[in-house]
Amino acid sequence: MTAVLNPLGFPSTVKGKALAPRLESLDGKTIFLVDCRFDDSGLLLEQVQVWFQEHMPSVKTRLVQKNNVYAKDDPELWTTIKNEGDGAIVGVGH
Repeated sequence: MTAVLNPLGFPSTVKGKALAPRLESLDGKTIFLVDCRFDDSGLLLEQVQVWFQEHMPSVKTRLVQKNNVYAKDDPELWTTIKNEGDGAIVGVGH
């Protein structure tokens, strides 16, 4: 006896979310650079931090790392960013 399975799947319902509003300017703002611990994202964000220092010195950057791998949520970090930052760049590597 041979069992045959139907590979036809049904896509899940996805609810869209609006993007965060853009800041009018980055001058004097604190931007978190979030390393998601995926494929050298930390190295990329270190270079982004240097770029900000050279080209936009009025922007304060804070390089942080998620407390677990990229697929796991980090609510504590998101709360810190909301309370102490004005925006975030989330790095996912290359």
